[in-house]
Amino acid sequence: MTSAIAIVGAGPRGVGLLERLGASIPELLPATCCGADVDVHLIDPYPAGAGRIWRHEQSPLLAMNSMAADVTMFTDDTVVCDGPIRPGPSFWDWAQDLRASGDPDVLGPELAAELRAVTASTFPSRRLQSAYLSWVLDEVIAGLPPGVRVHIHRTRAVELTEEGETQAVHLEDGSALHVDAVVLASGHLDATPTDEELALVARATGLGLRYLPPEQTTDSDLSVIEPGETVIVRGMGLAFVDLMVLIFEGRGGRFEPTGPGEDTLRYIPSGAEPRLVAGSPRGAPYHSKTHYELRAGRPPLPRFLGPAEIDPLIAEGGPVELLPQVWPLMAKEIGWGWYHELFLGHPDRVRLSWDEFAARYAELEWGTPEMDELLAAAVPGPVDRIDFAALDRPLDGLHAPDLATLQPLVQERIAEDLRQHVDPAHTPHLGAFVAMLSVYGQVGRMVGAGALSGRSQAFDLSWWQGFFNSVASGPPGFRVRELLALARAGFVQFLGAGMWVDIADGVFHAGSATLQDAPPVTSTVLVDARLPHASAARTVDPLVAGLMRSGAASELELVDADGTVLRNTGQLRVRPSDGALIDASGAVHPHRFAVGPHTAVKLAGAFTRPGMNSQSLRYNDAVARAVLRSLPNSAAEASAA
Repeated sequence: MTSAIAIVGAGPRGVGLLERLGASIPELLPATCCGADVDVHLIDPYPAGAGRIWRHEQSPLLAMNSMAADVTMFTDDTVVCDGPIRPGPSFWDWAQDLRASGDPDVLGPELAAELRAVTASTFPSRRLQSAYLSWVLDEVIAGLPPGVRVHIHRTRAVELTEEGETQAVHLEDGSALHVDAVVLASGHLDATPTDEELALVARATGLGLRYLPPEQTTDSDLSVIEPGETVIVRGMGLAFVDLMVLIFEGRGGRFEPTGPGEDTLRYIPSGAEPRLVAGSPRGAPYHSKTHYELRAGRPPLPRFLGPAEIDPLIAEGGPVELLPQVWPLMAKEIGWGWYHELFLGHPDRVRLSWDEFAARYAELEWGTPEMDELLAAAVPGPVDRIDFAALDRPLDGLHAPDLATLQPLVQERIAEDLRQHVDPAHTPHLGAFVAMLSVYGQVGRMVGAGALSGRSQAFDLSWWQGFFNSVASGPPGFRVRELLALARAGFVQFLGAGMWVDIADGVFHAGSATLQDAPPVTSTVLVDARLPHASAARTVDPLVAGLMRSGAASELELVDADGTVLRNTGQLRVRPSDGALIDASGAVHPHRFAVGPHTAVKLAGAFTRPGMNSQSLRYNDAVARAVLRSLPNSAAEASAA
């Protein structure tokens, strides 16, 4: 008997699921060893393995925001999951192996040169990551059990229907695949603009202004931005960094060191660049990725926010408020990662032994006077104490009468933040990052289970996601250096925190809370440098849109404590334990699953750092095993019969 599975989305998430399916098939589909077959269909209009985000066909200037040693697609002995552990090479291992015993020239001259120069701490180009992901796919397919066949469909899935117990996946060319189970692993879903964005488009178009709404920056038509003009940019995250790369270096500008041994850059313009005036709610770019390793090793996690704390909150069934109830544990956990690294990695900067500090720290609640007293007594240097307010609002207390006066003040704060993220004297930042990944997974479990109340989900969760992104998902340090070089040259100016945008007198106006009394910046161009807000209801993906229209899929609702629906999250509702799709009536579909950022189960990424017991790898395993158990010839079905 042949079973069939369709994975819609053949990027890193889809490949990770395929690897986990192969790992568990011998256990859960033992019939495959006795003549039965399994067909797995990978469906994606973009190249399988890399997918849309990591496809080779993008600017060679764009880089990852992870170091070579911090990327893997394979499980290792730290990953706690039910399926077998199948170790495999990280990006860095793959690069070394290819250099030592392979032929880097098969990648082409540019990527071969990059591969030969890459180090463990290099931030590789996205094109080189694309080559790694393509290799991973080939390796996963080669290692599948006998009887498992993979079929790659370089097309779009446009509809999902049911024919009895069979799932029919309709493809763009009019054909259909008939399978037993489907996994939606499409990644970020593009969406039509919000009502606010549509109104802005209409007003801008009517006045002859140019407005680029939220989208993947690599897909934006930046040719509408002309050399020499002022452009207002709203958003300072990773989409802004991509915009900066494509607008400046992508138009022929270049960066040069200012002198031997100096850790600064100078921007040499091409004459084709505009001038960007950028702002956001925080007013500063995301914090740089750390450029060092832990001295004390991975902190023991979870410690204060794990299943022992989360499971009872979920089991209670009542609404939980994130910031009042859970944040003290979240902060304590992140602080634990910070201080574990500080005390064991930099013992000369503390006044207590780690054992004594850890025992007293465990007894106290975060944010209490007693905890503050302990930290002040044990850690004399203010820079060595974690400061959540400064991490979250780096421009707090900063005000200026005009744009020119503000620039050196913002540049100074960005430069100091960069220094702390590249100087090994400040490795506690990395300890906190590792703990944040653990916290992110636990909060994701609560969200998926619907344990958080509406107010928390509508407001506090939005803050938490933004805080996590700014602290844990920032650009490489060299990109921040480039941004500072552009700022010193006058090609990028910072608006400050609390940015606002309006249209008046026929042009865009922009200002900020930091520049309260300053005249607004004006321009005929506005770029919203961010991804669209998640919305399964507004998605342009035809398959998901069809499921939403028919009620076969639903969005997770934000419900207030009294049961009032505040709004939808825009994310597909799934069963948290295994990603099974939940329809509009609340029923769980036995043969349809979804995993990734378009679902209510938030994961930190499709690939991960080695040795971190990654939530993404654990969840891939749980989903893959649920898919296998749903098949008609699974061991679970046989035992039930």
